[in-house]
Parts: sequence; C-alpha cells; structure tokens
Amino acid sequence: MWKSLALPSGFTVDFMNMFGDGRLQEENVERELLTIGTKAELGMSKIRLTGKAKGHLSKDGTPEPVYFMQMPYIKKDNPNTVESINKLQRYSKYLRDKIDAVIFLGIGGSYLGNKVLFDILAGDFWNTDAEKRHGYPRVYFSGNNLDAVQCIEQASEIKRLAATGSSKKEQFTVMLVPISKSGTTLEPMSAFTYFYNEFAGSKTIKVEVTVVTDLCVDIKESPLLQLAEQRAWQCFDIKEGIGGRFSVFTDPGLVTLSAIGGDIEAFLCGARELDEYCKNAVSAENPALLNALLKYLVGRQGCDIEVFMGYSSKFKALGEWYVQLLAESLGKRHDRDGKLVNYGRTPVVAVGSTDMHAQTQQHQDGRRNKIIQFLEIADTGLKLKLSNPFKGNSFFEFYKGLELDKALKIALAANEEALASDGRYSARYVLPRLNEYYLGQLLYFLMLSIAYEGELANVDAYDQPGVEAYKKIMKSKIWQV
Repeated sequence: MWKSLALPSGFTVDFMNMFGDGRLQEENVERELLTIGTKAELGMSKIRLTGKAKGHLSKDGTPEPVYFMQMPYIKKDNPNTVESINKLQRYSKYLRDKIDAVIFLGIGGSYLGNKVLFDILAGDFWNTDAEKRHGYPRVYFSGNNLDAVQCIEQASEIKRLAATGSSKKEQFTVMLVPISKSGTTLEPMSAFTYFYNEFAGSKTIKVEVTVVTDLCVDIKESPLLQLAEQRAWQCFDIKEGIGGRFSVFTDPGLVTLSAIGGDIEAFLCGARELDEYCKNAVSAENPALLNALLKYLVGRQGCDIEVFMGYSSKFKALGEWYVQLLAESLGKRHDRDGKLVNYGRTPVVAVGSTDMHAQTQQHQDGRRNKIIQFLEIADTGLKLKLSNPFKGNSFFEFYKGLELDKALKIALAANEEALASDGRYSARYVLPRLNEYYLGQLLYFLMLSIAYEGELANVDAYDQPGVEAYKKIMKSKIWQV
C-alpha cells in the first residue's frame, strides 16, 4: 500500500498517520497526485534534463543553473568526478598521516551538513578517543557564529593539546579549513583570521590551510582565493549551481568525511540509489513526491509548523540541517509568477525521547497547525540491558532487564499513537542502520522532497532573497562600528 513504502534498500517511509477522520482522505490525495503531482514530476524532469529551474535567478539577478541532482553521480563534468573523489581520498590520507587537528570554518550550508556527518559518523567522543580515530585528526567547528567566547576557548584547547605533546610530529599541526563560496563570508572569515593569527606565531603549533571556495570566480573578487594562490594552499571547489544547503554531497561536505575516514563512495551510492528509485517509480510509489505532496496538502489545511523529531541523540544536528533546508528553500514571499503567497512551514528541531518531556505537550494539546516528522533507526547495532546494582531496593528491580534501545522505540510508538488518537498529523522515516550509505539515502530523500514541494507550490526552492536582505543591512552597519 502506497501509504507505507519500503524501498529495496530497506529504507521505509510510513504516511499512515497522515490519513483518517479530520485528516487527509485517500481519494483526495490520489486525485491531487494525478494533477499537481504529475506537474511537479514534469518540473523535476526538466531540471534533471536541462539543469534549469523555472524562474531561478542568482542573487545578482542573472539566470543560474540547478545541478544538485547531478551530485550522486560520479562522472566527467558533474560536481563529483573520478578525479575529485581521488583527490579527496588523497587528502584523507594526508590528514590521517600529518594533521593533529582540523578546524572547519563555515556557516549555514557550509557548516550544518558537515556537522551532521561528524555527529552521526564520528560522534561526541571522537576527539578524546584515539582508538576510535585510528590516526585521523581531532575535528572542531567554528566560524558558524560571531562568538568570541567560542573562538577563544577553541584556541585554548588547541594550545593545551600542543603543550601536552599530543602531536604526530615535532609540532602540533592544525589544518584550518575556511569554507566560503564568495571567499568573503563574515563569520567564517572572522574566525579564520583569528585562528591563523593566534597559531601562526606559535613555536609549538604549525598551521596549514585548506580553502574550500568557488575556484571559478574572478580571483580579484575573492581575497581568500588570492591568499590560496599566493601561499600554495590546497583548494577544493564549491561548484556552480549547488546552493550551500544542498552541498553536503560535494566538496564542502565531503572534506569532513575525508577528515574522519568516512566512506565517500558509499555515501554517494546511497544518494544515487535513492535518486534512481524515485526517478523510475510510478507517482504513487515515489516516496519523495508523496512526502512533498502530503506536506503541501496539510499546509493548505493550516499546518504551518513541521517538527523534525529524530529518535537518537545523534540526530540533533540533522534536525538543524533540515531546518535550513526547509526554511530557506520554501519560505518565500512570492511564487515564481510573482504572486504574493508567503509560503512555507516553520521547522522545529526535536530529539526523542528528550523532547517528549519538553515539546510534546504542545504537539498533543496545542494548536492543530503541526506535522510531526519522526525518524527512527531500526537496528543501532548496540544493545544495552540494565541490571539492578542496588540489591534489596525493590524500585530498581523495575529497571532490571530493560533494554534502552527497545524502550526508545516504545517511546516513539507511544508518541505516535497518542498523536494519532487525537487526529494529529505525523509521519515516520525508518533507516535500517546508521552508516554512510543510509545517511546518503536519507539526506538526499529530504532534498528531493523539498525540491518536489517547490514545484507543487510553484516557488523557487533554490534562492534565498530574504537572507540577502539582512546581509546587506548587517554589512552596512558592522563596518560603521
């Protein structure tokens, strides 16, 4: 039944709780699927074929291509080529052999996707567990806020490590990785300036730099690219036609996979196989189209908030990445014909079971303007069964034999059932396991869903004019300080 789809990979999407009394009706969805759903598929096919989306312009008002659907395919003239993947693999080996710590300096799409990869595939204790790292460097993130405290504390940590002899060579070697398409983005460039100045004169710290930027831009317009050329710094490319929120499958995101020894090809393979499935499926079995259509339809019923609730602590950064993807892609004042629509949903990050104690009261009893999007891992590969260490205390006998992974699944199911019993909207994605391949499937599925919804709503899912408005004001004021 198309209300619950299982892909050949085992990745499943369950839309059952989008339907029922007071919710969507199956016959209405089928009708919309044949009309606006077909139109959306034609729009997506055109983008695949031509690299052009209706009405899409760059921030300077000129036509700009849309190439994100080329990302999973490793081939000549695509964002990822055999040569670019080989370069990333050589870079990974260099980081493992020569570098003690990497500091990624990016904001927005140049930070959020990277943090997802790190949190899910490396984890909280990567920097303190040498055995887990297998020789790969410690990894830090900065430049994602104008935060002096964060910068100073990170610099102090690097200096502490250098002083304790934690280096692979005579000097503790830090790789700074500024990520900026323009080479001028305020937050990462400010942090990069600070860290380079802090470490360059140190006797115990050696600084190296890898630049991730638009390598095709006029070098006169990019101070960062000028420095890279003058100082022979290693460079990776931010490709044309791929916005930051879509870029995790290209160099800006793949450099982070390189730093932790992640399987780049498996990550791209997951995305590629998801794309092939959606591209070849009939409309009623295309999970990305259905996901987009159902959310579009509940939006017409007044649901203007989407809660992304992953049931794992590792999913917090994923929720934050999805916030940008949804908000920046679909939050638009006008449609592509110039009509005032003020389209979009407000995305909210939640983590289960943590936020069942914080947000679920509002989800269950508050305004009926929300869809709750659950995310679950079928098999974590880890089992934790509790025993009672307090003999003679009957209360703790309750916990004896409790498996935390099963308890987490019960928590999700209970939340889902309670919402459904009150006619509230929810849907569930289930990943068989959590690895590079399935993470690639999930991230690409979410991108495709957003792209399909852009076609359904007739809004440009690839620009961000509202972001440019505040940037202009901010830049004009900050240099007056």
